[in-house]
Amino acid sequence: MPDTTTPQHGAVKPHNGRRKKIILSAIGILIAIPVIAVIFILTFDWNKARPWLNAKVSEAIERPFAIRGNLNVEWEIPARKMAPGDRNLRDWIPWPHLIANDVRVGNPSHMKQADMAAVKQFSFSLNPLGLLHHTIGIPVLRFDSPRVDLVRTDASHYNWAYKKEEKESKWKLDLERVVLTDGVVSFVDAVTKANVTAHVRTLANDPKYGVAFEVGGSYNGAPVTGGGKVGQVLSLKDQNVPYPVQADMRSGPSRIAVEGTVTSPAKLKAVDLQLTLAGRSMARLYNFTGITLPETPAFSTSGRLRGELDREYGRWTYEDFKGKVGSSDIHGKLVYEGGKPRGKLSGNVASNKLVFEDLGPLVGADSNASKKARGVEAVQPGGKVLPVEEFRTERWKAMDADVKYAADKIVREKTLPISKLSAHLIMKDGVITLAPLDFGVAGGTLRSTIRLDGSGKAGNTIAATAKVSARHIQIKQLFPTIEQMQATVGQVNGDAQLSATGTSVAALLGTSNGEVKALVNQGTISKMLLEMAGLNVGNMVLTKLFGDKPVELNCLAADFDVKKGVMQSQVFVVDTKEAIINVSGNVNLANEGMDLTVKPETKALRLFTLRAPLYVRGTFSDPDVSVDKKTLALMAGGAAALATIAAPVAALLPLINTGPGQDSDCARLVALANAKPTAPPPGKTKK
Repeated sequence: MPDTTTPQHGAVKPHNGRRKKIILSAIGILIAIPVIAVIFILTFDWNKARPWLNAKVSEAIERPFAIRGNLNVEWEIPARKMAPGDRNLRDWIPWPHLIANDVRVGNPSHMKQADMAAVKQFSFSLNPLGLLHHTIGIPVLRFDSPRVDLVRTDASHYNWAYKKEEKESKWKLDLERVVLTDGVVSFVDAVTKANVTAHVRTLANDPKYGVAFEVGGSYNGAPVTGGGKVGQVLSLKDQNVPYPVQADMRSGPSRIAVEGTVTSPAKLKAVDLQLTLAGRSMARLYNFTGITLPETPAFSTSGRLRGELDREYGRWTYEDFKGKVGSSDIHGKLVYEGGKPRGKLSGNVASNKLVFEDLGPLVGADSNASKKARGVEAVQPGGKVLPVEEFRTERWKAMDADVKYAADKIVREKTLPISKLSAHLIMKDGVITLAPLDFGVAGGTLRSTIRLDGSGKAGNTIAATAKVSARHIQIKQLFPTIEQMQATVGQVNGDAQLSATGTSVAALLGTSNGEVKALVNQGTISKMLLEMAGLNVGNMVLTKLFGDKPVELNCLAADFDVKKGVMQSQVFVVDTKEAIINVSGNVNLANEGMDLTVKPETKALRLFTLRAPLYVRGTFSDPDVSVDKKTLALMAGGAAALATIAAPVAALLPLINTGPGQDSDCARLVALANAKPTAPPPGKTKK
């Protein structure tokens, strides 16, 4: 029968005993689980897990991954490696330490090479407490004797790009530091024709750097040498720890040297480096930077490079830089700021002394030897004067730009006194505008506004327009070395307006349409003067007309109509003290040919005897001046000739208004009219 007696005071109820047993069992299980896990980890043959692990990692990175050597897990207690004051209770919890030997990472399927990377051994400890919060915490990841082979087969295929996660993972990787030991890194790039290998070694007893590297190989057919140092421990956890970097690399005439720090290298939060650059041409930097820079002679610069990469698009500042471009000095500040649809380069650049010859590569006007030296094809045909090197318009759409340049002094070999240069370049949506492009010339100015549309709206060609005005250029300053000119008071004024389509300077001029007008008020013309100016054709003409003696000039007036690259003379008259010389015909900019007839008419028969008309033919590089022996040019009456040409030059009146006034000798040549040079839109022909 059931016991119906009442329990005595202090007796334990049966269900309370069962509760204690349950609690003790649960505690025992909780203690047993980590103990069993530890025993399992220590005793389990982890090599059996390699096939599964290899398959999962290969799937994740879309390329072969394999741990070929021994895979082992050990236990370590973090507190034993810490200073006593830094320890806390959780640091005494054992962490699993994974060691993998002979690890290989393959290339994507489109790559022929077998492996992208191989590591003799890599190891890391795993924070077990972080797993409770879906965090894979790795304090230190160590690579021993790594070999990495980076390959780029074209602009869009390279083996260091991995698959991006389409969905955000619940797991977070918390990697604090990376440690490298001796290894090899190679880089093969079909785009830049680079094949470079870096040998990495650890340094001992260096307070700043822990790893050194030496580089050898080739770049674009030229040998590459150099080396540098970096910090031994790459901190990825502390976002504000600067990582020291120092390197000096050379390839033929090219050099890049840096020394400074990178903050948070994993995310490239900031860069602060002293940067030295040197190369054959600034344009060769495009493949490395993606920044469009002009063709130049050999250059070298040094300045401070700061990168603010934690901004939305990043910002790079190259400031306080100084250097040389050809024989010219250069200094200033440039800022490149990323953005959409493209980044933008802005800044101010200046030269204390600009050698005029150094501007030649900008438009391909340098020699073939110079072209070869700056790394482009020697395309200029023999006997052709106008540059045929094509502009790289595909690069104009890679970024926008707003850059100002000024030169305080210009040096030119042939004594043409170009004193200053200032330019404001704007590049937007593939269109370059120089507004203005100003030269100070012989006490006057030569101002241009040039627009080059390389956006693709005109197909593969450039649609160009140019407006040029020359004002108040003093003849005596134009030729300062000629003693006879110093008493001259004349000046040069001119206007030109052209439009064209093409891919080079020669092509643009060969398709140009518009007008060119010029006036010279007073002066002296002589063989010596034209020799100093390098005007070979004019030299030949005047020698045949007057011999070698100074001729006093009252006025020179020229008006050319330009159609499909042919400059047709509307009026070209030279009024001297003794005669009026009328020039007719054309100059073909497309084939650089000339077909001009020079007809002199005397003002006074007793002064000298004029010869027959002259024919100016040939090319710019090989002109020919001949005399028409059948037709005599002895015609009296300079006043009649003056009246004959007055009407055609009436369109030059605006240039008279910029000169000494209506009382000048040129004013007597020009009737009252008011016409400016005009040009049709690019691609259109004048009617």
